[in-house]
Amino acid sequence: MSPEPHPGDALRAPAGSTRDPDPLSRPEVLGERVKERIYASLSLLAVLVGYGQSAHPSHEGVAVAVAATALGLWLATLVADLQSHPVAHSRELGSHAVRHALYTSSPLLTSAAGPLLLTALSALGAMELDTALWISVGSEVAGLAAWGYAGGRRAGRGVPRAVFSAVLYAVIGVFVAGVKVLAGH
Repeated sequence: MSPEPHPGDALRAPAGSTRDPDPLSRPEVLGERVKERIYASLSLLAVLVGYGQSAHPSHEGVAVAVAATALGLWLATLVADLQSHPVAHSRELGSHAVRHALYTSSPLLTSAAGPLLLTALSALGAMELDTALWISVGSEVAGLAAWGYAGGRRAGRGVPRAVFSAVLYAVIGVFVAGVKVLAGH
């Protein structure tokens, strides 16, 4: 009787192969990246709603807050990943562990791109800052819904259940924004 195949066997290079598949392309790594992007969206929602409620937000203030939020989340995650590695694996960090931490945490930085772009367009006169802020909030909620739908479909659910997942993720995003509204700024 042959042993059960390991779930990761399909991702391994064939026996005798001289090339290793990129370990950063594994589903677990994609999951980590998506998790960081969702976390960043939820965190940015709070910042964006806070500024949306402000009586007199400035373009500079919003840009600094959004960039600082993304950078702070990224640095905190990176430090936590790099500090936890020796504890969890009983060995020093290697270049793979550093590369892995940088790759999986990068969505925390890219999450700021949309709100920063909208803030810049507002500063150039394309729209009011309040409009840019609320479009950013809507975009983050829509992004959460898209992740919910994609997750539902990839998990093999039919379209109705994937749509339900999308709605659920959007409701969670709206709830996070609502908590911020209720808490005030």
